[in-house]
Amino acid sequence: MREKYFLAIDAGTGSVRAVLFDTEGNQRGIAQREWFHHEDTRYPGSMDFDWNTNWDLATTCIKEVLETSKIDPSDILSISTTCMREGIVLYNKSGQEIWACANVDARSTKEAIYLKNLDSNLEKKLYAKSGQTFTLNAIPRILWVKNNLPEVYEQIDKVGMFNDWLIYKLSGVLSVDPSNGSTSGLIDLSTREWDKSIAESCGIKSDIFPPVSESGTLIAHVNKESAKTTGLSEGTPLVVGGGDAQLGSIGVGVTENNQGAIFGGSFWQYEYNTDKWNPKPTCRVRVNCHASKDLLQYEALAFKPGLVMRWYRDAFLDYEKVLAKEQNKSVYEIMDEKAKDVPVGSNGVMCTFSDIMNFLNWKHASPTFTNFQLEPDKFNKVTFYRAILENTAYLAYGHVNLVKEETGKIPSYITFAGGASYSDLWSQILCDVLGMEVRIPVIKEATAFGAAILAGVGVGYYPDIKSATKKLVKIEKSLTPNLENHKKYMELYSKWREIYAAQLKLSDQKLTEYLWIAPGCN
Repeated sequence: MREKYFLAIDAGTGSVRAVLFDTEGNQRGIAQREWFHHEDTRYPGSMDFDWNTNWDLATTCIKEVLETSKIDPSDILSISTTCMREGIVLYNKSGQEIWACANVDARSTKEAIYLKNLDSNLEKKLYAKSGQTFTLNAIPRILWVKNNLPEVYEQIDKVGMFNDWLIYKLSGVLSVDPSNGSTSGLIDLSTREWDKSIAESCGIKSDIFPPVSESGTLIAHVNKESAKTTGLSEGTPLVVGGGDAQLGSIGVGVTENNQGAIFGGSFWQYEYNTDKWNPKPTCRVRVNCHASKDLLQYEALAFKPGLVMRWYRDAFLDYEKVLAKEQNKSVYEIMDEKAKDVPVGSNGVMCTFSDIMNFLNWKHASPTFTNFQLEPDKFNKVTFYRAILENTAYLAYGHVNLVKEETGKIPSYITFAGGASYSDLWSQILCDVLGMEVRIPVIKEATAFGAAILAGVGVGYYPDIKSATKKLVKIEKSLTPNLENHKKYMELYSKWREIYAAQLKLSDQKLTEYLWIAPGCN
């Protein structure tokens, strides 16, 4: 009997991938292409999504993974999709894309301010339904189209996200899932359906919503035209996918109530599963639909920790890059080996890059390193490197406790995945700061794996999401905290919070520039 497969298509912020898995969860092939979201120079902060070029890149990945894996396309049992969240696609009545922006689009600051001023309580009212503020969702962006491109706005017939756009391109069928759709701010978390009253209260069209289908639903099949374009077999089943963090949670087995995961990538995300939500008027933390239909997820986001590490590498670690090439290692492996000998607390050095989330008034101080002396043996690039690792772990601790303040609950352990989880040092620092068990799965890049699991559920190969993850998700190692280190870190954490508050005040006073500030914040 010939081996069978599931195909995941992953439309990330910086690239698109086609990833092939066998039915036992083993990755059997991957093809990836970078893509870029260009600014329209007329509109500062814009990040247009080029649907024609990017669909060509997606089809190239599909064809390549079929060719390099040397499988018969008819052996693919089903396909599912995942993507960056918040990015949106607008369609006209003919089903043609007419406007799209990536998740990093920041052109709608004026619209966010307008909505905040329209009604001082509007954002809190909508948060109580949707779990979203105007910071990241689709509402200010659609309003921006209305204000700046009225000829496009008049044509809008449907709005969708990027994972359902991929299925639409393969089949001609458009349906939005709640996990990614909820990040638009236009879905009621209690019903997992569009809420037209939200759109109406914000002055945008309320008749532009396609059907909602839960993740893991068999929704369509590859049509004849797409089969010719991609090399896939006509009629291959297409299964509704979801947002990257939610599918990443499935990919690491975080599919039950009161479980939590931290994903360490360009951004760090703490995802906490719950079957209940009591919205708080403080609106400090985001709430989304999980891809498992009986769950929601509290989500605390840390902006740019992975990008900070990349900046530090490229700005200061040229010598280590040479060493890494000579030793066939990554720069981070070289630095981890050195930084493990730096004492807990980095000899007192602290840095202010990303802050703990405040969804209603979200901003980050100007980045700094502070509290060091002119002693190169103690205060050098290795010390600063470890300080970055510790700063990010403080963030994660703050986010776990932020959600605890909202829910009164905390997981019994944390599953840690993403690129940062490859670092033994960073993983142990995280464990020590959290003061709790940290489990690291074998498959750390879990988003595409989560899509493959959904593909199997959608065609009945696996009975449901939870049983599939119990069968397929494997834990590579489990870390326990050094409680002495944890005690030291808790003392340092309190100081870090005060230092960060002081740095943020400098940015508020316009003496320094924010690292990042959400649209509409003062």
